[in-house]
Amino acid sequence: MQNDSPHAHPRRHFLRNTLALGAALPLLGQARAANGNDDRADTALPASIRALQPVAQRVVPITVAERAQRLARAQQLMDEHRIDAVFVGAGTSLTYFTGMHWWNSERLTGVILPRSGAPVYVTPEFERGRTLEQIKFGDDVRGWQEDEDPYALVAQVLRGLGAGNGTVGIEETVPFFRSKGIMDALPHARFVDAWPVTAGCRRIKSPAEMALMRLANQTTLAVYEAVWKALAPGMTEGDIAALVTAAHARTGLRGSADVNIGKYTASPHGSDAPQRLVEGTPVIFDGGCRADGYTSDITRTVVLGQPDDDIRRVFDIVLQAQTAALEAARPGVAMEALDAAARKVITDAGYGPDYRFFSHRLGHGIGMDMHEWDYLVRGNTHLLEPGMTFSNEPGIYIPEKFGVRLEDILHITADGAELLTPQSPSIDHPFG
Repeated sequence: MQNDSPHAHPRRHFLRNTLALGAALPLLGQARAANGNDDRADTALPASIRALQPVAQRVVPITVAERAQRLARAQQLMDEHRIDAVFVGAGTSLTYFTGMHWWNSERLTGVILPRSGAPVYVTPEFERGRTLEQIKFGDDVRGWQEDEDPYALVAQVLRGLGAGNGTVGIEETVPFFRSKGIMDALPHARFVDAWPVTAGCRRIKSPAEMALMRLANQTTLAVYEAVWKALAPGMTEGDIAALVTAAHARTGLRGSADVNIGKYTASPHGSDAPQRLVEGTPVIFDGGCRADGYTSDITRTVVLGQPDDDIRRVFDIVLQAQTAALEAARPGVAMEALDAAARKVITDAGYGPDYRFFSHRLGHGIGMDMHEWDYLVRGNTHLLEPGMTFSNEPGIYIPEKFGVRLEDILHITADGAELLTPQSPSIDHPFG
């Protein structure tokens, strides 16, 4: 459920992750030592974290051939939707199509995908070398000088592609000021949302993408188990988050988690209030890591020591709800049906009506962004298709007492669905 989407950068996440990173720095140094990057011992790391094995060598990057297939698919969708060209600015979709990793600043950098032919890159002239260094295919780079209008250059490229009086798609995360600049420079074109093209490509995952997501999720689950075994009374949420960061570093993949303890687990996104672990209280980990840009997102609810019967009962209901959603998932089913299946279990168990205790949607799409298309929520009648991936994360939140959430990534297969990681079987044995 943790949100690293480019559409949302909550101050709460920034502050919490900054504090956790500061606490984690000594542990990260120990993790580097454990991986052979320096000669210092890692004896200060808990034994369960020291036992984690590196997995970075198992990452198989997306190939140039696959990126070319993405362009071909985008052009097929552009033809279907009568879009003559698409402008993609800095961000995840730029990386998806081209391999470029670019900061979205006031200076325009992007790629123009034509309905046919090779892509055209537009960038500041002084960034030409870095652009050529990063792009995975194509070599048509158009540069603009600091005293020139980049939007005029984009318009010139679009006219050259025959789109000056045609239909131009703008990728949906392009800032308004940039979209307006392009529109003003090309007044005779018709501008549309490029969502049918960008989402049409990215929402269906290839086998190579699924392999990266599977590795990332399996790694995060192993990290959570190692951290659970290292929990001790008196730890703060920052201490635990630092262990999650250090444990991910031990594997060679960068990752983190939001951590909440006790009554603060009753808020789906937790609290900034100071928290300290005592035996018998629940802890929620919610986060993930990345493998070649593809992210995991897993939530686990655990208890240090013995949970009470109320926590056990609520945990079992949430697990049943997650299972109900999994069993409802298959190609051709409306996305809202999965939310309804999980919500019915929770409501029938006495934790209704509606959003009273299960206060959020069931899930979100996931891939290169932790939150992307589509959403498992009431009212979304889009149909599931093979290759789609979502979080499956029901929860029950009892104010001022505790909350339980379980989250694994759901993959729609040809004839049903699977989770990329094993479900948490019980609060007493959360990792089996």
